[in-house]
Amino acid sequence: MNITIIGSGYVGLVTGACFSEVGINVTCVDVDQQKIDNLKNGIIPIYEPGLEKMITRNMNKGRLHFTTKISDALRCSDVVFISVGTPPDEDGSADLKYVIQVARDCGKHMNDYTLVVTKSTVPVGTSLKVKNAIKEELDKRKVNIDFDVASNPEFLKEGAAIDDFLKPDRIVVGVESTRAEELLNTLYKPFTLNGHPIIFMDVISAEMTKYAANSMLATKISFINDIANLCEIVGADINKVRKGITSDTRIGNKFLYPGIGYGGSCFPKDVQALIRTGEEFEYELKVLKAVEAVNKSQKSVLFNKIMKYYDGDLKGKTVALWGLSFKPQTDDMREAPSLEIIKKLLLAGANIRAYDPVALNEAKHHFENTITYCEDQYETLINADCLAVLTEWSEFRIPNFKIMHKLLNVPAIFDGRNIYDKSELKKNGFDYFCIGVNTDSDVLRPEVSLSY
Repeated sequence: MNITIIGSGYVGLVTGACFSEVGINVTCVDVDQQKIDNLKNGIIPIYEPGLEKMITRNMNKGRLHFTTKISDALRCSDVVFISVGTPPDEDGSADLKYVIQVARDCGKHMNDYTLVVTKSTVPVGTSLKVKNAIKEELDKRKVNIDFDVASNPEFLKEGAAIDDFLKPDRIVVGVESTRAEELLNTLYKPFTLNGHPIIFMDVISAEMTKYAANSMLATKISFINDIANLCEIVGADINKVRKGITSDTRIGNKFLYPGIGYGGSCFPKDVQALIRTGEEFEYELKVLKAVEAVNKSQKSVLFNKIMKYYDGDLKGKTVALWGLSFKPQTDDMREAPSLEIIKKLLLAGANIRAYDPVALNEAKHHFENTITYCEDQYETLINADCLAVLTEWSEFRIPNFKIMHKLLNVPAIFDGRNIYDKSELKKNGFDYFCIGVNTDSDVLRPEVSLSY
């Protein structure tokens, strides 16, 4: 079987590499010539554990190809996956111009029956727009070529995308014909041999499933953060409350960790897009609007704690930051809480020394030389007036507190991910502030100068 993946970004590369890993002949297409040249030379544009080796291995075996010529790729393709970006438009809706352009290109160049599958996250009703765009181009050519349009949303977690693809919780597929269902059933057979289910449904339901899934996960995050904020006010400990509620099997423990808000390429834009879809059909998604509002305010919580600690004056203070990416195991900073926090710190007159295991280069695109980039987590602490932990990378979990205490001007830690134990930090002489725990009453702040 020959398949074409159009769009060589995060989803396209993971999809293409994993299909080629099970023996399928895959051609990845992208309009960016530099990206394609780099991929041919083994230079991967994203950070994802295991992806580079998988791409190189399958290129060497002749199963994975890269090109900018969509016409060549479509000439012998059985299935075409649309994996281009759907960035949020100004009103929050998904911008489908790249998806529709790919659909038109399919109509221009297909020569035989082709199954066109939207892998990109697209709003309900996109399949009809894709179908119409293909049909318009076929009509211009005055040819009658049979085709199907299907929906196959991705459920990949950044940092664990390869495992998610090779060993999926479920594969969701929306189809309109038996032919399309049989073709996709054959394509995904290697991934369902161990019992991972493939769920067939109508196309509209498949499109809705993706948005509903991400919005549900975002809702859980905003819920636990809202409860965490209330815990601080009333004197409860969110870490204990979390254990209490997640022991209920009906609730579970996934995505119920207090923190400084969600980010990334999916949750923010997908929540916005689903809200916009509701508005288009004159239905208000009140819960999701609240989810979005809570997440927006949550990104300021840690900054507010730092400001309070220094009585509202951060001018001349140096803040050390551990973690910049929106989550561990990725260099992705799209909508990351660190972006909002850094902007607020800079506006308040603070100096910033930052470290992240993989996201430093990405951070430079956002902040250039306005902050100091460090190659080691302890380097950030030199002459810093406090430490803020923004991403829960594994290497931050058991640091050397003695070294930290020695390097910091002021032994204050603001833990945005609740990865440390309050009593242990207090024992080591730190002022410790986290999310959802009222620490003001039991930690004495040292005497420090508020200005230089």
